[in-house]
Amino acid sequence: MFFLPAETAHYFTMRLLELPFGTSIFSGKTIHEEKLGKEVGGIKFPNPIGLAAGFDKNARWIPILAQLGFGHIEIGTVTPKPQPGNPKPRLFRLPKDKALVNRMGFNNDGADVIAERLKSLDRSKINAIIGGNIGKNKVTPNEEAVNDYLICFDKLFDYVDYFVVNVSSPNTPGLRELQEKESLAGILSAIQNANHKKANPKPVFLKISPDLHYDQIDEIIEVVKETKLTGIIATNTTISREELKTDMETVEKAGDGGLSGAPLAMVSQGILWYLRSKCPKDMVLISSGGIMNAHQAKKRLDAGADLVQIYTGFIYEGPALNKRIKKLLLQETH
Repeated sequence: MFFLPAETAHYFTMRLLELPFGTSIFSGKTIHEEKLGKEVGGIKFPNPIGLAAGFDKNARWIPILAQLGFGHIEIGTVTPKPQPGNPKPRLFRLPKDKALVNRMGFNNDGADVIAERLKSLDRSKINAIIGGNIGKNKVTPNEEAVNDYLICFDKLFDYVDYFVVNVSSPNTPGLRELQEKESLAGILSAIQNANHKKANPKPVFLKISPDLHYDQIDEIIEVVKETKLTGIIATNTTISREELKTDMETVEKAGDGGLSGAPLAMVSQGILWYLRSKCPKDMVLISSGGIMNAHQAKKRLDAGADLVQIYTGFIYEGPALNKRIKKLLLQETH
């Protein structure tokens, strides 16, 4: 797969898994994994390992990914209107660092098409929770962004189990400005107002950047508490390129975009520790960023994460990473 361009390899791999017996060969399931089920944010998760947003942007592969052993699958980021994203190539590997650089730019089929795709799923055959990661279209100015989030929230509401507000991707111009206190409070308040008008409100999370200063994180915690969100997902990808093993020529050739994978591990771990020390005990924390092996996943859970999400670790290690994490966690249940 690594001989192919990164984005090509992504789609080729999923097509292979669509073949008969594809998921049985690469299953990430293990015996007794039912013991790993836990209730988080009022939802019963089959296990604490999720697939972060960005892998299945268009909700095409949920049954396959559930067979690979994920306890939750986060689709998206979904925008109201379909958009092609940034020009290709836009996904690059840095194998020496076990990292990826992406500048996808919220390429997706749009909320209407994705809602129909989710509606057609037979949930009785899918033992996984589905999350909806929502964002704004590139052409939507920030002062009108709240409308985009509300459109996606409304269209996906009946088909996902929880929502994630994405204001932290570095690949949509100006998006991260929405993490500033006033803008963020406006968006989250509007979503929660819409949420509480529903008969059965859904858990709502905020996904934050790893490039925030601690005073910015403090402001975000205050907004999350004020708007009574379920919790925070920490973290998204970073724009930093510090302390990489890859030569600078290769890094520069990859260009701008969010970096994920092993170099993000310490930063994401540090932000998790900080959040757990500052947030109320009942605020749910989902840790994402740089989880490349079972011990790192367990370390995040031990540090106070309620759930973990993997993405780049899944690219480099495959479904076996799911199985290794579960086996390590099950050792504690005996």
